[in-house]
Amino acid sequence: MPMLLWLLLLILSEQMDYNGTRASVPKAPRREQSGVAPKAVLLLDPPWSTAFKGEKVTLTCSGISQSPARRGTFWYRDEKLWEIQHNAIQIRESGNYQCKTRGSSLSDAVHVEFSHDSLILQASHPVFEGDNVTLRCQGKENEKAREKVYYKDGKQLPNSYNLDFITVNSVSRDNSKYHCTATCTILSIVSIKRNSKPLNIQVQELFLHPVLRVSSSTPIEGSPMTLICETQLSPQRPEVQLQFSFFRDSQTLGSGWSTSPELQIPAMWTEDSGSYWCETETVTHNIRKRSLTSQIRVQRVPVSNVNLEIQPTRGQLIEGENMVLICSVAQGSGTVTFSWHKEGRVRSLGRKTQRSLLAELHVLMVKESDAGRYYCAADNVHGPILSRWIQVTVRIPVSHPILTFRAPRVQALVGDLLELHCESLRGSPPILYRFYREDVTLGNSSATSGGGASFNLSLTAEHSGNYSCDADNGLGAQHSHGVSLRVTVPVSRPILTFRAPRAQAVVGDLLELHCEALRGSSPILYGFYHEDVTLGKISAPSGGGASFNFSLTTEHSGIYSCEADNGLEAQRSEMVTLKVAVPVSRPVLTLRAPRAQVAVGDLLELHCEALRGSPLILYRFYHEDVTLGNSSALSGGAFFNLSLTAEHSGNYSCEADNGLGAQRSETVTLYLTGLTENRSGPVATGVTGGLLSLAGLAAGALLLYCWLSRKAGREPASDPCRSPSDLDSQEPAYHNVPAWEELQPVYSNVNPRGENVVYSEVRIIREKKKHAVACNPRHLRNKGSPIIYSEVKVASTPASRCLLLASSAPHR
Repeated sequence: MPMLLWLLLLILSEQMDYNGTRASVPKAPRREQSGVAPKAVLLLDPPWSTAFKGEKVTLTCSGISQSPARRGTFWYRDEKLWEIQHNAIQIRESGNYQCKTRGSSLSDAVHVEFSHDSLILQASHPVFEGDNVTLRCQGKENEKAREKVYYKDGKQLPNSYNLDFITVNSVSRDNSKYHCTATCTILSIVSIKRNSKPLNIQVQELFLHPVLRVSSSTPIEGSPMTLICETQLSPQRPEVQLQFSFFRDSQTLGSGWSTSPELQIPAMWTEDSGSYWCETETVTHNIRKRSLTSQIRVQRVPVSNVNLEIQPTRGQLIEGENMVLICSVAQGSGTVTFSWHKEGRVRSLGRKTQRSLLAELHVLMVKESDAGRYYCAADNVHGPILSRWIQVTVRIPVSHPILTFRAPRVQALVGDLLELHCESLRGSPPILYRFYREDVTLGNSSATSGGGASFNLSLTAEHSGNYSCDADNGLGAQHSHGVSLRVTVPVSRPILTFRAPRAQAVVGDLLELHCEALRGSSPILYGFYHEDVTLGKISAPSGGGASFNFSLTTEHSGIYSCEADNGLEAQRSEMVTLKVAVPVSRPVLTLRAPRAQVAVGDLLELHCEALRGSPLILYRFYHEDVTLGNSSALSGGAFFNLSLTAEHSGNYSCEADNGLGAQRSETVTLYLTGLTENRSGPVATGVTGGLLSLAGLAAGALLLYCWLSRKAGREPASDPCRSPSDLDSQEPAYHNVPAWEELQPVYSNVNPRGENVVYSEVRIIREKKKHAVACNPRHLRNKGSPIIYSEVKVASTPASRCLLLASSAPHR
């Protein structure tokens, strides 16, 4: 009784799974389905499924870990619970044995046969599909079997004669029957040919028949679908690799065979409805199994909630942009036909048929004519559904504006009212116009319609420059081309100035006439005038006036003026007088006496005159470099009078100065020694005046010139010392004489007319640096001081006197 209670409690405890729920004890072996625990494994020792009666076979039950179960192993014989023991039991009776352990399901049934026959055919165990199996033909211990032959389904297997065992390759669960024959010897006396009973090799499933699992048997059109091919590989063959393939109506799905038991279908459509199944096989292709078929029907959903969307958003477009019309449905499956429409157009803008909940229509580079109301429609066989209307506006960017000037005259003048007008010929209003001068904003004005905008200016000289404008309607500003404005300022009265190297303009100086108008737009053309005669014209492209240069001569004295003209109205400067000063030339000093024979007490007139020189000229008179006096003269030279005394002998000179540089005359030496001839009076030492001295010097120079001309082998063309009226037989005659005597005056017919003639002995001491050619130093050393004889004609005037010089002649 206690033993029975213990057995009952053990059975009840084993019927509870680990989660505390009751588990049924299977009454018969069945094919396991996916999702249940793996089968237990039943092993035989010795590994033969057929044994002789009286022998023992040990059964071992292994769970999912393939290790023997310790306690709680259920054993079944012929589908009935036989006993609860440890994992291993010994059996002696024929039957179909199964086992089950914790965590595993019922094992496959193994038929163990204990035979009374003398000859048995044994098959190795376990054997799985595709395995090689060993067959052994075995006789009882007291009978020796020989000449063994193996058969399959009544046919002898090749190469199987007289072998203790053979190997059958890649068996399958095809219910083939095997047997063997042998000649058995009993007690070594009698030989009997025996046949074994037919044997069904117990081939276990390598993997279960696959089962196709689908995520939905009625999927919505367009929804994804997952197909799973489920099977279970025997725990005793974990090294076997399987591959899977899926089919619909004999059409392979996906890429064919794959090691993955799943197939993902992104979207199911109505045409995807049909019969589906899967197949599983080993990678060696020797075992393949197919699942049962499953029917899948794809359901279609009508479209609903059709919506039209415009990009850019709100349907605000700029001319030239691309517009996208997006038509979408909230629900709907399968193939949907989308169409787009514009109000006022009969034909649609476009159509698209596709498996999608939205479609797009692109309108490239929209124009102003593309503005209007749009809608779309969607249809998946149940009839088109329309969207609501959407308004599309197309704004036009402004074109490059054109800036124009509007003034009362062609040439803008200071004080004019100038209108700047800026206008874009294209562009959606309102347009904001801005006006610029040299990129500085002058102002702005908005135009709500066409026609542009204007900005007014009262012109000043500062308004000259570059002007521009821009137009902006919010779609991008556009700038006009620059327009140059020149505000012309009439020239003011120019100012003429002289620019010379000194205060007083002198002949030879470079004079610059500078004319400048302090106001007036450039360029200005300047004209220069002398006594209203045009000297030249010069253009000044910018300020600063213009200049005209020339080298002064005496003719340049006079009245000057200039004129400025910039095309509006010429202006003439005030008159400016220029006096060109001429420096004085070297003056000539002459002596004038009241009579031919001068004497102490006579009044001697010194006359100094510069033949060139601008007045007023100051003349100074010197005796032995001591100033005698001075006198100013506008023309004709100046005079100085002396009442002669014996002390007045000596060197005389004069100087002329008009402020441009003084000039000194040559020195004239006056020496009085002689008396008068054929004249009563106490004149013991008559002295001729400065006139006689000057005449003597002139005569000497003339004689020297004549002598040099003869030395050169030529006669002078005319005698400068003699006037035609004096060339008569009564004049002193000059005869051809040797060169030495040529310097000695030879007189004949002296005083033939009985006139008073005064012979004066005048000693002339010349300066060393003057007339070096006319003065022979050798003659001076040999003969002493030269003596000049002067023939003075009473009737002669100082201007027509001829003075004869003898540089070193003895007194005669």
